[in-house]
Amino acid sequence: MKGGDPMGIAEHDYGQAASAAADVETLLRRVADLIGNARPMPLSASVMVNRDEVLELVDEALNRLPEELRAARWLLREREEFLAKVQREGDEILDAARVRAERMVQRTEVVRSAQQSARRTVDEAEAEARRLRHEAEDFCDQKLAQFEIVLDRTTKTVQAGRARLQAALPPDETAAAAMADGVAEAEFYDQDSS
Repeated sequence: MKGGDPMGIAEHDYGQAASAAADVETLLRRVADLIGNARPMPLSASVMVNRDEVLELVDEALNRLPEELRAARWLLREREEFLAKVQREGDEILDAARVRAERMVQRTEVVRSAQQSARRTVDEAEAEARRLRHEAEDFCDQKLAQFEIVLDRTTKTVQAGRARLQAALPPDETAAAAMADGVAEAEFYDQDSS
């Protein structure tokens, strides 16, 4: 390890971890040998093992496990908890997105329904306006036709009355009456023009 070389530190830590792993492996081999060389019990597949000796070797192996291995186990546990938390949050986000999408679809349906209703209302109002306009035009046409008939009868009655008057007057008076009519009509038109 030379002058703060980070690789030297890493190599040193790796060397310690490798040494600790070798120690642990040695202890575990001793446990395996103890069990493998244990005396068999008569009429059984079981063996007699000195419990205290095996437990001591296992404890020693656990104590010699490198700190990195414990940290790695802790990191794995933390990773699993983090992944579970992220999964829960992801599920919550997806659920919220689904709910929001459903609301948007419902709003879209409400808007579409409102637009269709508005279109129907406008169409009905325009149809009603056309119907009322046609009825008003028909009503006015009927009244004008009736008025035309009354005017026509009145004109015929006036013409008949004038014809009788001209027939009843002597010839001199007929000329005077015609002249008087001409003056009266001239005065009548003069009044309209002023």
